[in-house]
Amino acid sequence: MDCPGKEGTAGRKRNLTLLRNKLYMGQRRRTEPVVESTTTAGDHGNLRRSQSDRTEYSQKLQEKMAPQAVSSTPATPLQEDEEEVEEVRRRMMARRVKIIAELLQTEKDYISDLDLCIQEVIQPLRNMQIARFDVDGLFSNVELVHQLSTKLLSLLEEATTDVEPPMQIIGEVFLQIKGPLEDTYKIYCYHHDDAHTMLEYYEKDEELKQHLRDCVQSLK
Repeated sequence: MDCPGKEGTAGRKRNLTLLRNKLYMGQRRRTEPVVESTTTAGDHGNLRRSQSDRTEYSQKLQEKMAPQAVSSTPATPLQEDEEEVEEVRRRMMARRVKIIAELLQTEKDYISDLDLCIQEVIQPLRNMQIARFDVDGLFSNVELVHQLSTKLLSLLEEATTDVEPPMQIIGEVFLQIKGPLEDTYKIYCYHHDDAHTMLEYYEKDEELKQHLRDCVQSLK
């Protein structure tokens, strides 16, 4: 005789097992389509966005390249660079010509001042033959400076007269006369302080001071 209690227990176990399996399968049916559809939709979305991005990038690239291709065909940038270089060269040459002209004029003015000093001051004082007046000590080697400056001006004029500006080699002139310039002005600078002290002493002597004043007055 079967035991109703045991049969009821076994039946309940089978029912629970069937119910658990149904729940599991139902859960799979609910979740799998959702996951699959989501993934598929995402892939298609990414694919569509990727294609759209490539198309937009290609269009923008063509737009950027089109004007460059047009502007690069003529050689205008190179021509503009050459014109700019030529303009800079012209300005530099014009400035060089101006500097050389000012150098020549300055040297001429300097020689003119030395001429006046020698003719109107040094020579008259020497002619006075004042025993206590050391003319050579006061003016040092100014006459030698005058001679050297005259030589320098002659060389500069020779290097620039009837010579095209690009061919005017001024540096060679100073290299040629460099040694005499150093020797002459070295002497003048060496005696400068002594000459200044001597002048201050002579200005305390009214007679000598008057002679100096008369000579300076003749320069005006």
